[in-house]
Amino acid sequence: MKLNSANINVIVKACRKASKTLIRDFGEIEKLQVSIKGPGDFVTVSDKKVEKILIEELQKARPNYSILSEEIGEINNDESFKWIIDPIDGTANFLHGIPHFAISVGLEHNKEIICGIIYDPIKDEMFTAEKGEGSYLNNQRMRVSSRSKLKDCIIFTGGPKRESKDRDLALKEHNSFSSKIHIPIRKLGSASLDMAYVAAGRCDGFWQRNLNYWDIAAGIILVKEAGGFVTDFYGNNEYIQNKTILVTNSKIDKEMIEVLSS
Repeated sequence: MKLNSANINVIVKACRKASKTLIRDFGEIEKLQVSIKGPGDFVTVSDKKVEKILIEELQKARPNYSILSEEIGEINNDESFKWIIDPIDGTANFLHGIPHFAISVGLEHNKEIICGIIYDPIKDEMFTAEKGEGSYLNNQRMRVSSRSKLKDCIIFTGGPKRESKDRDLALKEHNSFSSKIHIPIRKLGSASLDMAYVAAGRCDGFWQRNLNYWDIAAGIILVKEAGGFVTDFYGNNEYIQNKTILVTNSKIDKEMIEVLSS
């Protein structure tokens, strides 16, 4: 089975088209690493090019929908439907020629994410989900993992940035989790893919502070439709407002909340 609703097809088409530019630009990164100027400006241009293609394709199909995107901000039309876009999630990886980044597009209806796609163009992995229809990886049904003890789990996180006001708190959380699990914590550098990997059962939990809505929007529906939980650090649904997100396979959420509240 695969998801083939009109909205999913619109997002797939937009991601596929935008990914051609992204893959081509990624191929140029290695040459730029050794230049005096470096690849920073080039990556900014790539980000904007990918965003432009995504927005053009989405607006062509759904001209009345609003848009929230990382680079341009908001385009306000019909507020009941809104595309949430991150053209390159994992720009630091992209910048350094590390093939781990994604295009993330979610669709919100009346403040709830109803479908979304996270697309890793280098691995050609398309993570898709729609409310009530399940989560899929390249048309194969995804389920979260079944590990039930935190100590046996693989846990992902990201950050903190050097200038983050919560830097010390995030480092304390990292140390607390490190003391509870056997396998070292992973930091892969793309929050959307971290969430997609929880949905796919590749990892068991993920936590992070100070993410933007476009970083997590598509991941929310992916995880929920795969049987996982998405909450804030206290187990509530305030993760967008207070910018603390906890994503689990639904079996270790209580243990993770205990660590985060200790």
